[in-house]
Amino acid sequence: MPSSGKTPPTRPTRPTLLLTGGSGVLGRALIDELSPGHRIVCLRHRTPLDDPRVEEVRADLLQPGLGLTAADRDRLAARVDLVVHSAAATNWKAEPEAIHRANLDGTLAVLDLAERAGAPVYHISTAFVANPLAPEEQERFPGAAAYLASKTAAEQVVREASVPGVILRPSVVMGDSATGRIAGAQGLTRALGAIVKGQVPVLPGAPDARIDMVPQDVVARAVGDVLRAGVTDGEFWLTAGPEALLQREVVDTCLDFAARYGPRPHPPRLLPLESVHRLLLPLIEGPSFPESLRRRFRTYAELLLVFQRSLPFDTSLGGAHCGPAVTREGLREALLHNLAAWSAGPGGLRQHRRARTAPQPAALPRELAS
Repeated sequence: MPSSGKTPPTRPTRPTLLLTGGSGVLGRALIDELSPGHRIVCLRHRTPLDDPRVEEVRADLLQPGLGLTAADRDRLAARVDLVVHSAAATNWKAEPEAIHRANLDGTLAVLDLAERAGAPVYHISTAFVANPLAPEEQERFPGAAAYLASKTAAEQVVREASVPGVILRPSVVMGDSATGRIAGAQGLTRALGAIVKGQVPVLPGAPDARIDMVPQDVVARAVGDVLRAGVTDGEFWLTAGPEALLQREVVDTCLDFAARYGPRPHPPRLLPLESVHRLLLPLIEGPSFPESLRRRFRTYAELLLVFQRSLPFDTSLGGAHCGPAVTREGLREALLHNLAAWSAGPGGLRQHRRARTAPQPAALPRELAS
């Protein structure tokens, strides 16, 4: 067949995206969302991704030059078109200095590479920078305080960088909205699981406090929309906003789920936050309080002091270039899917129900029962 003399159009090459935190809860969802349109290079330290959709580069965000040789760093920078920085220290039981170094120094290292590459940075922060702890709370919960302070400081260095930067602030990232699957157990998920098991006689917080949670696929879709629109500056709140579930709705959903498998657990008593500081926390430090229950209540108090709000967050979901908005009913359905996925896993409700002798919740101290 004779040639027409026309050169066939070339397919545009996919831009190369450098991703940190790819093995984390949000990182896995970001790979699902972004791999069709991008060549993804993941910086990873210890945990291999073993994902054929990505190229892995072993690096260390806390080492000078990411722990790479100068030549390797330059070759990497020459390939990178944009950077999504999702890695963060989120374990509040770690030393505060370690949390600060990981979240601030790690961001500085990523910005240095982005500046070498001339690539915009999409920085995954947290909506809870808007929830600063009171001095008393900072002293009592140094891990949470260090996390919030380090994320606030990291946002500021992104604003001051010489390359364009976008700050994206998700609230609590749940598992997938349809399957409930999540890459790793979250502290709040464990707390909700304890409610389902009937192991929580008291919870810090008010019934009408908002617990802002957003499924990982919703957050990843919003990040992907921002990237695909070519947005290279601005700050976006990836939150449920006024649609966030209230604490009583979250508790009721957990109890309704538990009732599918057996007797509905007794609902926990919700203790106002001022009473948490005045009564609950001093009480659990006493010698008569079981150590296992003390650790559990301290964890729940720390989580809920940070994760609940009286007023709704701002939200960018449903706005221009930021994914669809969420609804309260959709969030409740997503929570049920998350509980179902948790229930089927190790330590979940099914395993708990099968056990011959399930652990019983400790008796509620008389000071709290009244």
